[in-house]
Amino acid sequence: MTFESQSVWEEEAVGTPRLPDPVRAAAVRAVLIVSVALIEAVVELLLAAGHSWLTAPMMLFTVLTCVVATWAVLDVWVTRQVWNQRNGVVSSPSSAARALRRERRRARRAARSAGRQRGSRRRYHVPRMHGV
Repeated sequence: MTFESQSVWEEEAVGTPRLPDPVRAAAVRAVLIVSVALIEAVVELLLAAGHSWLTAPMMLFTVLTCVVATWAVLDVWVTRQVWNQRNGVVSSPSSAARALRRERRRARRAARSAGRQRGSRRRYHVPRMHGV
């Protein structure tokens, strides 16, 4: 009788791959800063509702934190773009076009060499005007 060890965790396939470490670090930073900005905004609202003298300084800190939070969110976007460019995300249209050109060149060379081997005369390309 064999016993299989059962695990509490099940491995499941994920639809999207995991974020790269620098992008994830920037995203965590951005989430923390945005959450602090939201908490400051709520505190500022409560201070304004209570007619406290702390409303004006809190408003300045809230505006400053919102600017920093916007910067942090942009940092996530820029970090992701930089990571994609540096770490091998291949642009498929250009690489597919390159492969197609390479394939066509090989076919032309093979046709030329086959034509020369048969002893046929060389055919020249006649340019034709295409209607637009």
